[in-house]
This record gives sequence, C-alpha cells and structure tokens, in this order.
Amino acid sequence: MGYRDRLLGLAVVVLWGLNFLALHVGVEHFPPFFFAGLRFAVLAIPVVLLVPRPRVPLRWLLLYGGGFGIAQFAFLFTAMRAGMPIGLASLVLQSSAPFTVVLGALLLRERLRPTQFLGLAVAVAGMVVIGWDRAQHATIGPVLLTLAAGLGWAFGNIGSRLAAADSGAQRVDPLHLTLWMAVVPPVPMFALSALVEGPDTGLRALLDSFTPSGWPALAALGYTAVLATLVGSGLWTYLMSRYPAGTVAPLSLLVPVVGIGAAWAFLGERPTPPSLVGAVVVIAGAFAVTSARRPGVAAVEKAAGLALSK
Repeated sequence: MGYRDRLLGLAVVVLWGLNFLALHVGVEHFPPFFFAGLRFAVLAIPVVLLVPRPRVPLRWLLLYGGGFGIAQFAFLFTAMRAGMPIGLASLVLQSSAPFTVVLGALLLRERLRPTQFLGLAVAVAGMVVIGWDRAQHATIGPVLLTLAAGLGWAFGNIGSRLAAADSGAQRVDPLHLTLWMAVVPPVPMFALSALVEGPDTGLRALLDSFTPSGWPALAALGYTAVLATLVGSGLWTYLMSRYPAGTVAPLSLLVPVVGIGAAWAFLGERPTPPSLVGAVVVIAGAFAVTSARRPGVAAVEKAAGLALSK
C-alpha cells in the first residue's frame, strides 16, 4: 500500500475512532435500531433522488449494505445500549479485520504474504491483550453482540470488494457505491425498530432531538451520517477496491486506539497500562500488514474472478 493510500486509511481510522463518541451520544437518546435506520436514511433519501445507481450486481450491493449497514449496527447499538463500554466496543468491533481476512481467503482465494500473516498475528495479539484487560469490567453478552457486529462488517467488506470486481469493464465509483449502500439499511432497520422498540418510540425521540436539550443527538447523527459514513466509508470502499481485503482490513485494528483515547479524554474511561501496551502492539502489527508489498493487479483480478465463477 502506497503512502498516500496509507494516509487515507489513517484518516478513516480517526473518523471511525471518534465516531464511537457520536454513537454513544446517539444511542443514549435514540432507540438503537431506530438510530441505525435514521443514520442511513439521512443519506438514502437524497441518494435515491440525485445519484445514479452504480452498475454492480444487486446481490453484492445487498451484501455490502446488509453486512455493513444492518448487521454491524444492529448488533453494535444493541451491545452499547446493553452496557458495552465505548473503548471496549471500539476494540472488539475490530474483530472484523481477522474475519475479513478469513472470508477473503475463503471467498476470494486471497493469499496472505508471510509479512502480512505475522503482522496480523501481532495485531490480533495486541487486541487480545486489550480485550482481556477490558473484558474484566464487562459482561459477556455485550461482548458477543459486538463480535457479531464485527462479523457483519466483514461480510460488508467482502460485498464491497465483490461489487467492484464484478462491475465489468466500467470502473465503479467508490463514493457512489458507498452512497447506494446507505439505501439498503433504512427500511429493514425501521421495521425492526417498530417491531422491537415500538412503532412510535423512535419518532418521539426524533421530535425530542429538536428541543434545546436534544441538539447533541442531532450533532451525533450528523457526524455518523456525513463524516463516518459518507467520508469514512467512501474512503474505505476506495481502498477495498484497490487492494486485497487482507491488506486493507487490518487498518481497522487502529480504530480502537483512537476510540479508547477518545473515551479516556471525553468520557473518563481511563485505559490501564495493559491496554496501552496492547494499543502499541496493535499499531506495530497493523503497520506490518499494510506495509507488505501489494500483489500484482493480475493476481488480484484472478482471485476475484475465481470467486465470481464459483
């Protein structure tokens, strides 16, 4: 991965790391499923009216939106409402990285280079150190829900990569693909909210957000919709379209470093020394993975073609 693309990846890391603060504010105000649907509906309405749908197979767009937009945030927001600490949530969610690497190997037949394999192992070890330290202060239920969210994110990563690979001769605009991904989650999430949270609970919370005391929830909604989803996910999709899943996904292992630091600075969640050591190990491992030389374009296309022909 080149230095420019690595910087773009780090920008995504910062946006997504700080996003956990916005999610915390949003879930404190809105019901979780309703907030997840609202986050994407803010983008979906203008997208349907103004942005042409990218010429990708519908199944990959649904996999992208279903994994990244529905499964990830349905499980994550439920975990946060059930008491998952923000810093720990930002860590456990990055289980999407090893999940993505495994799915990439199984579905796209991507092979890890020795340096990538070692770097991933080091990064996961650092994540385990932080998780072991932080999990002592959380129940197992929210942790398992967050792991399920990480698996959903991993399927979304594979969907975005397959969409780019199965677009024919026309190159897919990563921004258009990300925007149309946002069209998938709102209706299922609002239906789930009406069924589980009540048909009018979310609407009452939305109306309350326009009161003087509710403006932080609106600000959180704006951050998650515009900066985290539009900008962050757009850059992420761009990187996933250019590099193998095993090269891009480990960058997400840096998100908990930002998330834990933000939770420490703004919410008073002080990391312990083992957590800090684990964060340093995560950084070192993720750098090793993303520094590995990019395979030739022909090899990547061959791998994607094999997966699409199955």
